[in-house]
Amino acid sequence: MSAAISDQGWALQKAVHGAISADAGLAALLGDPPRIYDVAPRRPVFPFATYGQWRATAYAGIAGGLEHDIRIRVFSRYEGRRETRAIMAALHDALQDAELAPDGRTLVSLRFVFSDVFLRGDGATWSGVMRFRAVDAPSP
Repeated sequence: MSAAISDQGWALQKAVHGAISADAGLAALLGDPPRIYDVAPRRPVFPFATYGQWRATAYAGIAGGLEHDIRIRVFSRYEGRRETRAIMAALHDALQDAELAPDGRTLVSLRFVFSDVFLRGDGATWSGVMRFRAVDAPSP
């Protein structure tokens, strides 16, 4: 991946992080500021979220356009799926069709694709994964 594509992906990640950090619903669920990390700390406070895979590929039809496959993971120790699903709903609300302004880019769309919730192997931690698809282009 070229440095330019990496920089463009970073610009979008900063914009996504800004939207998540400013969301009152997520602050109520994940703390203020919300506990969302690029890499989880060794001893995290639950619940929290992390950025998972973040892929960028060329988007045909838009000169310099990129399609981003964004994964966000949620971790909870609440008994059952309830807290994980509430956090995922708040992430959806904060990001679906959000009007973000990544540095040097114009966001064309940001849409939810899928989610899944499951109990991890430790038997105590619920995990959720969400996937979003974003398309952006160079700013005019």
